[in-house]
Amino acid sequence: MRRVHRTLMERLRYLALYECKECHAEDSLPRKYHLHLGKTARCPKCGTFRIVRLREPDHIDKWHTGLLNLLEKMAGGRLYHCRYCRIQFFDRRRLASEVAAEETAQEEEAAAPTGNGPNA
Repeated sequence: MRRVHRTLMERLRYLALYECKECHAEDSLPRKYHLHLGKTARCPKCGTFRIVRLREPDHIDKWHTGLLNLLEKMAGGRLYHCRYCRIQFFDRRRLASEVAAEETAQEEEAAAPTGNGPNA
């Protein structure tokens, strides 16, 4: 893999772009603020979806600081903890497991027969 020059828009979106010398496939390294976008909560440091919700702050593990974390707290975000980075942070979005369970329930509900037809 070798580094590729980025356009202005790519500079805003990616930290780096790489291209394979043999097959010319491109790979990118996204910026940290992309972890705050999307419909599920992610760790702002490592990006994992495997986080847990906390009821109260943990006095041992450190806090993730920064402007985006402050904005998440002010927007009514809940307290989460990353088990890999061992940091606490705020996020307004739900856990990935909750979103996946809700989507499968909606799919099952849509696929189930309603029973309101003439033969019911």
